[in-house]
Parts: sequence; structure tokens; C-alpha cells
Amino acid sequence: MTYDPFQTFRWQLAHGRVLELGRRGVLMAVINVTPDSFSDGGRFVKAGAAVDAALRAVEAGAEILDIGGESTRPDAEPVSSGEEQGRILPVISAIARQSRAVISVDTYRAETARLAVEAGAHIVNDVHGLQREPAIATVAAETGAGLCIMHTGRAREKLPDVIQDQFHFLERSLQIATDAGVRRDQVVLDPGFGFAKDTDENLELMARFAELHRFRMPLLVGTSRKRFLGAVTAQEAQDRDVGTAATTALLRTAGAAIFRVHDVAINRDALAVSDAMLAAKNSRRDTKS
Repeated sequence: MTYDPFQTFRWQLAHGRVLELGRRGVLMAVINVTPDSFSDGGRFVKAGAAVDAALRAVEAGAEILDIGGESTRPDAEPVSSGEEQGRILPVISAIARQSRAVISVDTYRAETARLAVEAGAHIVNDVHGLQREPAIATVAAETGAGLCIMHTGRAREKLPDVIQDQFHFLERSLQIATDAGVRRDQVVLDPGFGFAKDTDENLELMARFAELHRFRMPLLVGTSRKRFLGAVTAQEAQDRDVGTAATTALLRTAGAAIFRVHDVAINRDALAVSDAMLAAKNSRRDTKS
């Protein structure tokens, strides 16, 4: 049976929450509680500023808030688990008290993930695809948290074909999740745009995105303000939101389910147009049948 990325998928999350994916695009807002993230480092490093930014993102149309305490840019200085937790846990707790938004914690550390879920997070988003601290999968299994498993090419030798490398890496990650007891209805996959991928590789990954549906799982994409968009548009990071919205529209029509973005409003409108077009296409197909 052919996999339909636009069919309803009920994503099971921590604290009894469920998020429906597939029928419409879902926005995940980036909230970096860091001084050194590539696009907005330092803007939300204070807890109050981060909470305010998160609540504004919800008003603008974000359904998921992704809270991170360590920059993932290639040359970023690592932080200790204690510093990471000190940055994000007060923010997660405050958002959980003030909003019904779904909260994601952007971390590869099992201890941080567990504490974040205890503080109110519903999703664990691991940019190392469970392969740096595999115990993070056990946290998801034991707490029922949703799990975003991202592909990365960092610190390893990649296969020359961008799609083959996606399956090579992510199938191992999925096995880690399965061995830990994570259910498939807890998992979405992220092809990891920008993570040890040059401009040509990112564009090829976009062009061949539909091949990733062989996973038969929902896909999250994070193209927002990435360097390859700067190479294409000649814009600096802060001025790449129009380019980001273009990728959102293109990848939504290719079957992506969740979009991790900095500027919620412009991507909300891009998704509105894409979803309206998809609805019209489906209506015409239903009429013909």
C-alpha cells in the first residue's frame, strides 16, 4: 500500500497529549535560550524574555514550542548539562503554567530530557538522532514523550547519496528507539537540513524529499534561516525568512508535516496557501473518482 503523508497521524506525546499531523502543516517555533545561536542568540537568554517570545509565537500560530539551551551551530561552545538545565527548565515550567501549547525540549542529553518532561515538556527533540546518548530513547519510552529523531552527518563519514545516507543513519536510530520500547506512534523523523550538508546536498534533499516517505512516518523539517538559503538568496541569517517560507511551501506540498521556524507569521501564511492548494487538489480528485 502506498504511504500517504497527508493522512491523519495521531502523534502520542507526554502528559496524555496527542497532536494530529498530516491533514495540515504544523508550526514549531524556535525558542533559543542561548547567547550564541546562529540567528537569534542572546535575544531570549533571560527566562522572562524566552517565555514572552514563546507566548507571542503561540499567538502567531505556533502549535509547538521548541526550547533549547545549547546552540547547535557547528562552531558553538558546548555547555554543561547543569547550565543547559538552568537555562531551559524555568522556561518550560513557566510556559506549561501559562499556555496549553505543546512544548518540545531540544536536547541530546537523557538527564535533561527527563527533567524537561517532568517540568512540563511533551516532546524530546534530539539533533543527534539518539546516537550520542541512546538512553534518551529510554526517557521517551518511560515518559510517553513524543520523539523527534534527526539525521546528522556530523562526526562520521557519510554515504555519497543523500537519501541513502538518510536511511543508513535513521534506520539505526529507529532501532535504538525500538530496543528502548518507544512506540512508532511517538516518533517523527527530521532529515536534518544544514547538519553537515552543503548547499548542493540540501537542495538535492529538498528535490528528492518524497523519497523519504519510504520511512512511512511523519517528517519534521528545519530549514529556517539556514546557511544554504543564504547561498541561494545572498541574504544574511536575519533576512532569510522569505526564503524559509518558500521552502515551507515547497516541502509541505512534498509531504512534510512539521516546520521548525524562527518567524512564525510568514510561515503560517505559506502553510495556509499550501494547505489550501492541497485541499483543492484533493477535492478535484474526489470529484473525478
